Amino acid sequence: MKILALPKGAESTVSEELFDWMLTIRRYLHRHPEVSFKEDKSARYIQDRLSELGIPFRAGIAGTGIVATLGEKTAATRHVALRADMDALPITEKTGLPFSSVYKGRMHACGHDGHSAMLLGAASLLQKMKFDGRIDFLFQPAEESGCGAAAMIDAGVLDGVDAVFGGHIDTHFPTGIITVDQGVICAWAEPFTISIQGRSGHAARPHEAADAVVASASLISALQTLVSRETNPNHSAVVSIGRVQAGVAHNVIADEAVLEGTLRATDSESRARTITGIQRIVAGIAALHDVEVNVVFTHSLPAVVNTGVATVTAKEAALSVVGEHGLGSQGHPSLGGEDFAFYQQVTEGCLVRFGAQHPDGAGPAHSATYDFDENVLPVGASWLAAVALRWLGDV
Repeated sequence: MKILALPKGAESTVSEELFDWMLTIRRYLHRHPEVSFKEDKSARYIQDRLSELGIPFRAGIAGTGIVATLGEKTAATRHVALRADMDALPITEKTGLPFSSVYKGRMHACGHDGHSAMLLGAASLLQKMKFDGRIDFLFQPAEESGCGAAAMIDAGVLDGVDAVFGGHIDTHFPTGIITVDQGVICAWAEPFTISIQGRSGHAARPHEAADAVVASASLISALQTLVSRETNPNHSAVVSIGRVQAGVAHNVIADEAVLEGTLRATDSESRARTITGIQRIVAGIAALHDVEVNVVFTHSLPAVVNTGVATVTAKEAALSVVGEHGLGSQGHPSLGGEDFAFYQQVTEGCLVRFGAQHPDGAGPAHSATYDFDENVLPVGASWLAAVALRWLGDV
């Protein structure tokens, strides 16, 4: 595989040897995926690579998290953090790659294996450079569960940090593009569980029961009107039910049903209005079908909001790595959630996207056939190194 030919004006400092090293890391992690808070083997592998570089680190943070450090913070210098996530998804891989997951039901289907390889690559680059200040490399568990960043913060990883930066592989954009946008780039994400309690009975005598399945069907249909009829068309929002469980037999009316879903919104007013609407519809369905219905919102994720000063720094770094023709915008905010948002509630921060469109085509993120163009690895490593140096004022 050849190193990506970056656009004119780029200054990638990734050697072929370093690229090969990152490829090996990405492929090992891809082959051995681990889900949220169970990234033990991944964390040990990353620790071995940091030891190989001679970079000091602390492990076991928030379970499996790692913080590696270069440089020192003084009263006259800055302190920046770079973040990568490590966890995989509960998906059985169907890519047919020679380095496919060896574990059935576990797969790196969102590029976190690439993120970890990029951050190690950036650490290798920065280790060879002189700069004033401190750089922390955050290898974070449990982004997919939505609570890894919060756990890392609770463990003190942002103490004294002036700004935090990260990037996410995105196969919607060509390789060599880095998108940098100020403001909201990822939605509020509100997972919820709805439990319906009715009364069981014989399928031939529905009048003697309160059918939880029928109530759940009505509820699912009613929830779809929230976005189509009650959300400002100029603001993005979605309500999706991803899991329904009910019933024990074809001839028994179910007395219980459980629905799991998610609300996504890119506008705080739409988010609040939709949450109120869900609660109102739940109460109405309970009365209509003579059942008890309860809704619980769990592990809510705030929106990712790129702050002004950090975004300017991120854009300058992108220009230095991919040039003017490689600098892009993601356009409208994504309705995907990202727990990077928790870091931004503590300090300045910016999350960018690294274009990595697969040359032969591949499934989308969170699918069993997902893959990305590995030529994105030197782009991400170069940008992470560049943004850290620019924040420290050493460029």
